[in-house]
Amino acid sequence: MNRRIFMSVHECEEDLLGVVKAVRQQGLKIVDIYTPYPVHGLDRAAGFGPSRLPWICFVLGLLGAGLKVWFEFWTTAQDWPINVGGKPWDSLPAFIPVTFEVMVLFAGVGTVIALFIATPLYPGKKAVTPFARTTDDRFALLLEEEDATFDPDQVRMLCERYNAVRVEEREEKY
Repeated sequence: MNRRIFMSVHECEEDLLGVVKAVRQQGLKIVDIYTPYPVHGLDRAAGFGPSRLPWICFVLGLLGAGLKVWFEFWTTAQDWPINVGGKPWDSLPAFIPVTFEVMVLFAGVGTVIALFIATPLYPGKKAVTPFARTTDDRFALLLEEEDATFDPDQVRMLCERYNAVRVEEREEKY
């Protein structure tokens, strides 16, 4: 199935931020935004919600720490208790260094896996850029022409008002 894509290319980030805000006010659907470097405030201007990755990292860290404390307590005090120098079997302070390491391991590896699942940024994926210079010095905004109310001429004028260097329409498979 094909969809019509409208692409606007800009030279500076201020123009991109302006056109993104204007497009959002018009109620148009933003497909993607390509920039050569992170642009501060672009996520809010495009209407993207906050990331859930910090919460995933926190939960996985707690899960790792909890499993590690349970496992170490079970092995030293329940399954195979060994009296070493009269020390208690369930000494929690002795568990803390390794528990911290396992917590960091679970949080780090789990967050990377969650990032690969939540985004299409998996290893080996072929890079797709709509315009070659978006990895160098240009900013591209892709809009979807999803219904009959989308007027390409009006959107073209809107993009040119924000100093668009290049404006084009294309069909894309999805």
